[in-house]
This record gives sequence, C-alpha cells and structure tokens, in this order.
Amino acid sequence: MSADVEYSKHTRTAVIAGLGAYVPERAVKNDEVAAQLGVTTDWIRDRTGIEQRFLLDRDGGTSDLAVEAGRRALESCGNPAIDFLILATCTPDHPFPATAPAVAARLGLKGIAAFDLNAACSGFVYALSVGAAMLASGAYGTGLVIGADAVSTIIDQSDQITAPLFGDGGGAVVIRAGRPGEQGSLTAHLLGSDGDLLDIMKTPAGGSRQRAVGVTVDAEHSYFTMAGRSVYKHAINRMSLASTRVLEQMGWTVDDVDWLVAHQANRRILTATAEAIGIAPERAVINVDRVANTSAASIPLAFADAVEAGTFTPGDRVLLAAFGGGATWGAAALTWPDLGSTPRFATA
Repeated sequence: MSADVEYSKHTRTAVIAGLGAYVPERAVKNDEVAAQLGVTTDWIRDRTGIEQRFLLDRDGGTSDLAVEAGRRALESCGNPAIDFLILATCTPDHPFPATAPAVAARLGLKGIAAFDLNAACSGFVYALSVGAAMLASGAYGTGLVIGADAVSTIIDQSDQITAPLFGDGGGAVVIRAGRPGEQGSLTAHLLGSDGDLLDIMKTPAGGSRQRAVGVTVDAEHSYFTMAGRSVYKHAINRMSLASTRVLEQMGWTVDDVDWLVAHQANRRILTATAEAIGIAPERAVINVDRVANTSAASIPLAFADAVEAGTFTPGDRVLLAAFGGGATWGAAALTWPDLGSTPRFATA
C-alpha cells in the first residue's frame, strides 16, 4: 500500500487528489453533422443543446483517451504511487481482454490491479464508488479512476437520434484514502440498475449471445441504438430519485448543494433533472454544448471545465448524478478539493 494511515479503516473514504481531462483534436461542428443528416443546425441545437463534439481519428481507440487523461491526472498531483486503476468504459479497445491493464502499462503502472467497469454513462460514478470501497477496505491507499469512451466508433453516423449526441473523450481523477469531511472527500454514494430496461440503449451484436447463435449480423446491429423518449423519462426519474436519497444520507437540503454535476446527456435532460431535484439551473454545471455526450467521460470532463472556468471553490458541496445503459444509475456527494488550476481540453 502506497500510503500509511493512522486511523481506522472504517473511517476511510476516497479523497480526490488529482484531475485530468482530454478530448481528441478533431472538433466537429453542428453544420457538418447537419449536412450529413439532412437536418439544420437549429434542429440539432434545439433538441440537444449541443454545438460541437470531438471525434477520434480512424486509428485511435479508447485506450488513447484513457492514457492521456490518466497521465494528466497523475501529473496534476505529483505522480503519486498508484495501487489500482479502474477504467469506466462501454467502448473497450477489444471485447477481450480488458483495456485497463494496457492503460496501466502505458502509464508505467505495471503490476497494479487494473480492470474495466461497464455501466455505460453511469460508469464514472460507479467506478468512483467502487474505488472508494477499495480504499475503505484498508488494502489500498491510492487509485486512478478513469472514465473514457470512444462512442463515435459504435455510432451510425446517418442515425438522426444518436449521431448528433455523442462525442469522444476521457477524464480521470486520482483518489487517495482520507477522512470523511476533509476537502475532496466522497462521503455518500448510491448505485442502482434495472435490467428490464435493457433495450432502451443497446448494441445488439458482438457479444456471446449473438455469437453463440451463429448467425450473420447485419452491419447496423453493431451500432448503438437508443429509444430517446424512454431514455429521457427514465434518466430524469432515476437521477433525481438517487440524488434525493444521497442528500438524505448526507443530511443536506437542496439549498446546501453548491453545484450539480450530472451526466452530460443533453441540455434538456440536464435542466429537467436539476428542476426535478429542486436545484436552480444556474447551479448545474453544463458543458455538453462544447463536448456533447461522452458517456463515462462526461462527469470528469465537466469537473475539468468547471475548474478551468473558476466555477468551483475548495469546500463547495457537489452532487453527482448519472444514468446509463443497462439501465444503470448513480448519485454521489463530495466536497470539492483544492486542486489549483487544471487545463481543460488541451489536445497537444
């Protein structure tokens, strides 16, 4: 274990110690997407609130996003010794093996525990919660939690439902064992799922069920599909209910929350979720207009955006909420640490 602590493991929690974010160089504006889909830029903007998204080049993969975001997070806090790496992603480089060990090796972290976690757009909140539990166990002292997705690689670029919504990116935090209540501590978290909602967001082909049947799969079955109206309804409901329960765990009212950082699905879902929780829209961090929906990367990318903009103040009370395929959802509460200045979306 990389850090010695003198307090009981039962009082340990995760404390955010570092932050990094990365998006690819290629920015795709709405006019390019609109021309491809045969719609107008206003049509995209009005339905999604998105102005642009960043897309990987053809030879890139999720591991490239994860490595760069992880490297920046490590550098932001002095490259501490790391005991484990969790990669939240639904677009791994390969179906097998997991992508996390390769990411760890490329970061010079060979030999540590490293694994993928797939909860789709809820992945970062899931991974942060799992990492907190690993630290609380007393077996680990410091971890690297990365959310990274190359969603463009599973999107049909002619699909009016999904093509305007998604972009690629990675975000990461370094977490260390600490005490509840100190700046940066993750104090409460709640996760949930409902497999009966499996089909509202799905990539049908590529898994063991399709392969076991031995049928030839049409190309479109390899693309991500989404039932937009169902996702909208369930996302708002699940994120608001989970957030309310976390606030109850914390003994916070909505007035105690300084910032809501929800999964950046689209602007309509973000504002409706804030309203359902009872948080004023101006206290919701929104950067979906600049990076689109980046799945598991969206919350740490929003963190980095808010830090660069000077939005967060150390000690601010921050509520996290996410909803993703599975269906999965989660919420968490933390106080913001003093991280200094972190670059947002530099691509060099």
